[in-house]
Amino acid sequence: MAMAQLVVRNEEKPVTSEGISGGMKVTLNRPKKLNSLNYELIVQLHKMFEMYENDPAIKFVILKGNGKAFCAGGDVTSLMSLTSAGYWSFGANFFRKQYSLNYLLGTYKKPLIALINGIVMGGGAGLSMNATFRIVTEKTLFAMPEAAIGSVPDVGASHFLTRLPGFCGEYVALTGVRLIGIELVECGLATHFVHSKDLDALENALSIMDSSNTTNLTKISEVISKYANVEVLSPTKFRAKLEIINQCFSKETVEEILLSLENIAATSPEEWILNAIKSIKSTSPLCIKISLKLMRQGRSQNLEQCLACEHLAVSHLLRRTVNNDFYEGPRAMLVDKDKNPQWSPSKLEQVNEEMVSKCLSMIDDEDWQALQLSARRNTNHVIMSKI
Repeated sequence: MAMAQLVVRNEEKPVTSEGISGGMKVTLNRPKKLNSLNYELIVQLHKMFEMYENDPAIKFVILKGNGKAFCAGGDVTSLMSLTSAGYWSFGANFFRKQYSLNYLLGTYKKPLIALINGIVMGGGAGLSMNATFRIVTEKTLFAMPEAAIGSVPDVGASHFLTRLPGFCGEYVALTGVRLIGIELVECGLATHFVHSKDLDALENALSIMDSSNTTNLTKISEVISKYANVEVLSPTKFRAKLEIINQCFSKETVEEILLSLENIAATSPEEWILNAIKSIKSTSPLCIKISLKLMRQGRSQNLEQCLACEHLAVSHLLRRTVNNDFYEGPRAMLVDKDKNPQWSPSKLEQVNEEMVSKCLSMIDDEDWQALQLSARRNTNHVIMSKI
């Protein structure tokens, strides 16, 4: 009976941990919420990863999700219920804590292995894309859909997306395109593809790995490679899109990107191009222009700088510096679900450079604190570009 009661209590914890040979396994445990991130979960994860980094007995960490999602992002509805009531600074604090966690993981001093099986979006990408090893399966579904709900790709997206080949990062950020596991390996967001049926065996192999070798990235990579499927290295449809992606998404403005896509669609109406056009036209005009600005800046910034700029942008959206889109998007897409957000301004040409610049300027408000991150050196994180 005591054991049964213990199991129930563990299932109620938003995150669980388990010691393994030479390391720790951390599991996001909100399966009914698709492991979405609330403040409590973010705080617990931050404490855990800080503790494990400073523990000499722990050589590496595995991060996974319980259920059909790795992590579907932030718990938007709970956040909106507080910020829409006038407590916008609470939302800024939430994101500051989340970005601090993203920075810790992106500069982690020990190998971090993310097992990304199932849905991974928004905040989930911040946990997984900043890991040393990013393992995906045929069930993985990735997206950064923030602009479609009145926000901007954040959690370090302006850093990890801009390290991809060509202008793939702009394509992913501006269209919210959904990518499957094989495509993530192809573009470099994931390091390995493993069939979901083999994940348990891989976990077990990592869990019994000789602890004296777990600081060796080559050794960990060798263990993972035994279960990785090399077939994903063959050309996919994503690779065939690269020339058009580079041609269109290298343009300087969102309007020019859209026009370039429309010109190509006029003679070659491929489904993915039409979907990209539809996505850009349906997103918040302000947010998509801020998103492009963040991406272009991110190409020459380090992770710390990218996160600081993203925090500024999100804070301005929270406090309604220019408009109400940050609240209108979730209302239309997640609360009322009428799928008809009333963006303001409603057209791209109505969003000028001054509006975008305002959302990247410092905020003078006693209730707001800028994101301050201590310089850290990262020796483990490597983006693997396949294309």
